[in-house]
Amino acid sequence: MEQLKFIGKRLLYLVVMLLGVATLVFILTKMIPGDPTVANLSQRALSDPEIVAAYRARYGLDQPYIVQYFLYIRNLLQFDLGTSIRTNNPVLQELLRCYPATIELALFAIIIAALLGILFGVISAIRRNSILDQIVRAISVTGVSIPSFWFALLMLYFFYYKLHIFPGPGRLSNTFSAPATVTGMYVIDSLLEGNPAKALDALSHLFLPALVLAMFTMGLITRTTRSNLLDVMSTDYIRTAKAKGLGRAKLILRHALGNALIPVLTVIGLGLGNLLGGMVLVETIFNWPGVGQFAYESVMSADYPSIIGVALLIALNYMVINTVVDILYGLIDPRVRCK
Repeated sequence: MEQLKFIGKRLLYLVVMLLGVATLVFILTKMIPGDPTVANLSQRALSDPEIVAAYRARYGLDQPYIVQYFLYIRNLLQFDLGTSIRTNNPVLQELLRCYPATIELALFAIIIAALLGILFGVISAIRRNSILDQIVRAISVTGVSIPSFWFALLMLYFFYYKLHIFPGPGRLSNTFSAPATVTGMYVIDSLLEGNPAKALDALSHLFLPALVLAMFTMGLITRTTRSNLLDVMSTDYIRTAKAKGLGRAKLILRHALGNALIPVLTVIGLGLGNLLGGMVLVETIFNWPGVGQFAYESVMSADYPSIIGVALLIALNYMVINTVVDILYGLIDPRVRCK
């Protein structure tokens, strides 16, 4: 009963936050400089007042902001994000088309970040103040500090252009056609299609952009794992277990690491949300047809409905992931449910 009450409270917070974020996104979008009418109509069309008036009426741009806001909230409750000014397709349809590519890239990146980050953090804590510890800490600081766009260009230059180890931009090589859409994720869909060669090609295209995206989160996970593991290793119950002659490997893996990784769960969850929301530059550089590239094209054409849709999707990602992490935290650590 206590667990259900805790979960219900978190879900209620999620609904309230969604309404607040939707309102904030609407206000910020209206503050963006530029007129979508000017951005999307030709000079010849702009010289005709009737065409301009019809265009503004079609997209509700001739209404007062307060009317536009209530229409916007009403449409959101009906899962209607409007029509893209740039493509003339429903925004929801465009997002559903782009989202699987972004999810595939983000999941692969967070797997790389979590595996390497936890491994480096454990090594750094075990070999504290050694040369290996200094190397790992330098890698983590570099991962947090390096600009993603610069690192992306560097990876493409060396591993694609110079060394030809990994393929270039895009999701598949020209020798393969896109697999039949089941999940929208090329690696999984290629395997479901029974084509492991295509799946391997899709996986090789994933590696460079995923590595670029993973670097920042990997640095955070490494530092968090190291710090928490060192704290846990200094507690009384660990010293007692060590005094009883428990082996170092068993001591770390069975007793220390589990408790040290609880805060890391939060970092991984927020890292996944950050990956889903920070892909504009990486997707554009790697020509990855995901939400980030769609957002860039929408901003360049002043496509307000699409901009709002992308912003809401990113905010929804963050809030859902944060809510799931909160619920998992409460299930793992009962003390959290009392707060």
